[in-house]
Amino acid sequence: MISEPELVGEDGPGSPQDVVSGFDDRQGPATGRRRWRGVLWAAGGAVTASAVWATAVFGYGIGGDPKPDLRGYRVESDSCAAVELKALAEVVRATETEPAETALDGIEHPALHRIRCTVTLIPADAATQDGDEPARWTESYEASVTAELHKETDPRPEFEASSTLTEIDGMEVTQVERVPDLGELAHLLVLNDNVMQLKVVDGGAVVTLTLTAWRNYDTDDGEEEPPDDPPESELLAYRADLISDMRDVMKALKTG
Repeated sequence: MISEPELVGEDGPGSPQDVVSGFDDRQGPATGRRRWRGVLWAAGGAVTASAVWATAVFGYGIGGDPKPDLRGYRVESDSCAAVELKALAEVVRATETEPAETALDGIEHPALHRIRCTVTLIPADAATQDGDEPARWTESYEASVTAELHKETDPRPEFEASSTLTEIDGMEVTQVERVPDLGELAHLLVLNDNVMQLKVVDGGAVVTLTLTAWRNYDTDDGEEEPPDDPPESELLAYRADLISDMRDVMKALKTG
């Protein structure tokens, strides 16, 4: 006759309870060992999960708010002295260059250092109209550098959001272009009113180089109004020079 199969671990009719469970009658039922094993497994799983979470937080920054990498940048009140815009000065044929000046809207705070420097570029009055007569319209340029060093929070999310702006300081943004191989992320913006701006984020540093063209009309005696509208400045022709000077500025902020 075939008997019923025995379940593994099931108590046989002649098995003493203390042999199966390790407990005697006064200590509790035969399921005690299984219950404690479950408790120990749960405790061990919690410890393992905590260890994995701690590794993720400290190793990868998950769940934390790590400070940005400053990457050697230094932004102080005297940093403007290191700003030289040689490429732009050469391309606009500036015979006169006023040295960089520090603007009054700087910030020196444990969380943020910011400076703004301005350089005026004045080209020679050698342009001609129709190849014969001296030009009545003259052009000068102002370049400004704004450097920010964020020491507590990562500036990249705000930087990326700024590329979607359609207006800056009341001027319409007419073109936005991504510039490769410059910092972590760089955008070139063209604004109306003859303004071109290059913005770069690199670790905790955000650097902005803005070029503005100014048109002036040289009047003769007795002339009060210019006879026609000024010609448009082709600022995009200076794109490569703006990028070249930005590289020099970023290098100067690390060494200066």
